[in-house]
Amino acid sequence: MKRFGQVIGIDADRIDEYIARHDDIWPEITDALHTAGIANYSIFHHGDQLFGYFEYHGPNDEFDDRMKALAQAPRMREWWDIVGQLQRPDPDRPTGTFWTELPTVFHMP
Repeated sequence: MKRFGQVIGIDADRIDEYIARHDDIWPEITDALHTAGIANYSIFHHGDQLFGYFEYHGPNDEFDDRMKALAQAPRMREWWDIVGQLQRPDPDRPTGTFWTELPTVFHMP
């Protein structure tokens, strides 16, 4: 199992819309996340920032392929286009990423 923490900006005047979208998330999206091996996915909000946490439960050597398959899942691109308009990626993030991945500093099992 691998844990991920990520941050991204959010337009303060659109946080209510972002929350409402996630209150009514499409079942195709959660199904695709589960199929990809993602569990315990949470998004937290503070000011103009979102913090996401999820766990990947699957073989390490399959992670990249599973994330590529997730990106091709039915309605995923549509979902990302909707919520992506509300998010503000860090301009210094690595090329090819949207959320900025955070390194683990401490974990207490």
